[in-house]
Parts: sequence; C-alpha cells; structure tokens
Amino acid sequence: MAVAAAADQRIANLRDLLWYGLLAVLLIWFALVPALDGNISFFFYLMLWITMASAFNIISGFTGYMPFGYVAFYGVGAFATAILTKKVGWPVYLALPVAGIAGVALSLLFAKTLKLSGIYFAIVSLALSIICRLVITNMPEEITGGSFGIALGSEAQPIQSFYAMLLVTTAALVTVTWLARSRLGMALKAIRDDAEAADAMGVNVPRARLYAWMLAALFPSLCGGLEAWYTNVVDTETAFDVLITAKTIIYAMAGGLGTITGPVVGAVIMVWVDDLIWQQFPLLNLFLLGLAIVLLIQFMPRGIVGSLMRRYPELRRYIL
Repeated sequence: MAVAAAADQRIANLRDLLWYGLLAVLLIWFALVPALDGNISFFFYLMLWITMASAFNIISGFTGYMPFGYVAFYGVGAFATAILTKKVGWPVYLALPVAGIAGVALSLLFAKTLKLSGIYFAIVSLALSIICRLVITNMPEEITGGSFGIALGSEAQPIQSFYAMLLVTTAALVTVTWLARSRLGMALKAIRDDAEAADAMGVNVPRARLYAWMLAALFPSLCGGLEAWYTNVVDTETAFDVLITAKTIIYAMAGGLGTITGPVVGAVIMVWVDDLIWQQFPLLNLFLLGLAIVLLIQFMPRGIVGSLMRRYPELRRYIL
C-alpha cells in the first residue's frame, strides 16, 4: 500500500509539473509578444478567450450550468469601465476593478436563477442578458452614450492594456487551478453529478453554486473592461453581442469542459483556426469555422482533451 501511495504521489507531482510548465511557457510567451514585435492584437484576444473559456468552465464544467446569457457580465464590465473612465473621470486602473465588482454584483442580482436547471436556466440567462442590453441602451445618453456608445478618447494604451489582460488571464488560470483542488471544487463536481446526493452528504448546495457563479462572473466583467480600454470604444451592439457567449462556449467545449487544461487548449486551437480561416477565406469565414466546429463535435464530442482522456484512460492521471 505504501508503494502504491508513493507511486500515486509521483504521478501527481508529474501532473503538476506538466501543468505548471505549460502555464509558465504560455504566460512567458505572451509576456514577450510586445518586445518581439508580435501581433499584439491577436495575442490580446487569445488571452481574452482563454480567460473567458476558463471562467465559463467554472460554472459549466465544474457546476453543470449552461448560461446562454454569459455575455451580460462582459457587457456590464465594458460599460462600467467606459462610464467611470470617460464620464466620471476615474483613471482606468481604478475603473477596471470596479468593473469586476459590477459583474459580481450582477451575478448576485441574477442569483435566484440558479434554482433553475438545464434549458430553463439557459433561456432565462439569455433573456436577462437581453434585458441588460436594453436597459443600458435606453439609459440617458449622457451616461451610456445611447445607441452610439462611448468613446474613451485619449485612454487607449495598447501595451498597458495588453499586460493588464495578461494579469487577468494569469489570475483566471490560477483561480481555476486552485478551485480544482479545493473543497469547493469537489463540492461543485458533486453537485454537477447529483445535487440531491451532494446535499445529503452535507454540501451546502446553494452556497457552493453561488460562489461558483460569482467567480464565473468576475473574469468576463474584467475582460469586457479591458477590451473597452484596448479598443477605446464601447457600444451595446458589440458589448452584448450574443456571439461572445457562443464563442466562449465553443472554445471551452472544444478543449473539454470539466478539466483545467481543456478550455486553454480549446481556446488556443480555435482562435488560431479562426484567424487562419479569416486570413485565407474572409468571405467564407463563418461557414468554414462552423464546419470546423461541427466536425470537432462529431468526432470529439467531449472536446480535444476530454476525448483523448476517454480514448486513453491512463492520461487522466497526467492531465488536470
């Protein structure tokens, strides 16, 4: 028994080494992009989608919910940053944390929807995101800019916003890594598999779900704020675009929900594929991207990482 326990510990250590090594290489690579005169815009959005997919994994992969209205947090974070920066006059470094807080506050406002499940929760969350968009659109123009949105003016700082995005991406990956190992993470997985059984075992189901919901709301709100800073403009059409939710779900599922590695792998591969298709076939971009997604789901329904783990069960011991 002692020998088996020692072997398991060595495998666990190797698994940690592989994950942290991959994480270090990825983040160092991102950090060097501006210095190497790389495509800052491409890598900014690659980090954004890694963050969005990883945060979505908290509420979907770990907890079992599918929020079709996930873009609501992104949009609220974008507008909170723009309003505080342009209208109130705050420096963007103060506005961004408040954008994250705004997203968490919105998640608390929507917390009652967690009593729903399955398609009911998905549809209600989508409806709430549409309501958020309409509320902001119809607010006084001097606050939200109306249908024209808000231009941040001289606030655009591509390099600074790039490294701020790197910090948020790092925080998201560290958070998901912690969650996977924590008691909260184990409770969430138990709830996902069988909420009634988890409750019978002493898990505070509503509280655990709420914590996951708040964490899942924090990072897209920060992403929305950072994208507003990077592009220097915010409007309801782009900030609440349902395609943001769609891409988040696709990228997370492409890698494999329920693992830490899956959403990262899925986002990296799908963003590269999307960019390649856009460069080579701009008129057929959406068609070919959709075809790639259909083929991926057809042949790898559990995502790239999930399907590999299913086909080669021994990989479960080495992949977080």
